[in-house]
Amino acid sequence: MSNRDIIVIGGSSGATAPLKTILGALPPDLPAAVFIVLHIPARSIGILSTVTAAAAHLPVHAAVDGMPIKRGNIYLAVPDHHLILADGHIKLGRGPRENMARPAIDPLFRSAAAAYGSRVIGVILSGLLNDGASGLEAVKRCGGIAIVQDPADAVADEMPRSALQAADVDLSAPSLRIGDVLYDLVREPAGPGVPIPSDIRLEVDIAAGERVDSEIIGQFADPVALTCPNCSGVLSKVRNGKPLRFRCQVGHAVTADLVAKEQENAVDEALRIALRIIEERAELVSRMAEDGRRSGRKTVAEMYDERALEYRQYADTLRKAVLKSMAPLASRMDEGGQDNGG
Repeated sequence: MSNRDIIVIGGSSGATAPLKTILGALPPDLPAAVFIVLHIPARSIGILSTVTAAAAHLPVHAAVDGMPIKRGNIYLAVPDHHLILADGHIKLGRGPRENMARPAIDPLFRSAAAAYGSRVIGVILSGLLNDGASGLEAVKRCGGIAIVQDPADAVADEMPRSALQAADVDLSAPSLRIGDVLYDLVREPAGPGVPIPSDIRLEVDIAAGERVDSEIIGQFADPVALTCPNCSGVLSKVRNGKPLRFRCQVGHAVTADLVAKEQENAVDEALRIALRIIEERAELVSRMAEDGRRSGRKTVAEMYDERALEYRQYADTLRKAVLKSMAPLASRMDEGGQDNGG
């Protein structure tokens, strides 16, 4: 029986420091391969050198399509390609983005779960939104181990908290402890194998760039009255997905948190545009009223004055709505947890 010899690590904002701590604690004779996805800008530089410096006693590679997987090596995702694990080698996928990211954490975790099952250890570090939560849940569904950085130890605690909610996590600990835990876990035999759910395999294929259409999406998701923030296509809700998430007909994957964030941005922009138009309208009819008074048309001037007042009242209402939309959600909730925003 194989040991737990596949470690997948995902992080985003604030993840570099804990990642360096974890890698620095790994031994030079590590009997496992390590795979890392960090959600960072595609043109960021220095990540490979940062990881190499942190794990000076282990070989570090930028992932290459077809590269064989070897124990005691660290593999880092490269820009604009999903890092996908197959049986014994790496695949680089150009499939649709997940939560606006490519590489994304979830495809790595799902592909590791599908290819290696109970041999996988998934680690979620600091980051925003809920990237990685679905992938970690897939690791658990396939018999693997789930580890999450303690949210109190994270610079950005959203990803760790989301992972704790989505998956039956085996351990939540500060980054200083995670390296030692991995040292022990990779020497343990993997648990018994479990059947790999078909939806996980389908989503791995999508990330790899295989054909995707409404028929394929329909095998694990149902259409809903929402549009994709990437392409404006129809979204389908992933059945039994944790966290709540969606796929569009061309394969883009988004969580409910991201959809809500994008919608809030769109609403805020729409309010600002409406506010500008109404204020311009109020200014215009005020000038028309002034022109009416100068030309001796008192009735016309009074009518435009009334309209200007009405428009300014509308503008005040919209201005309050814009200011309220900019406030943190927590400040809009009363003590009973009810949103007072209406």
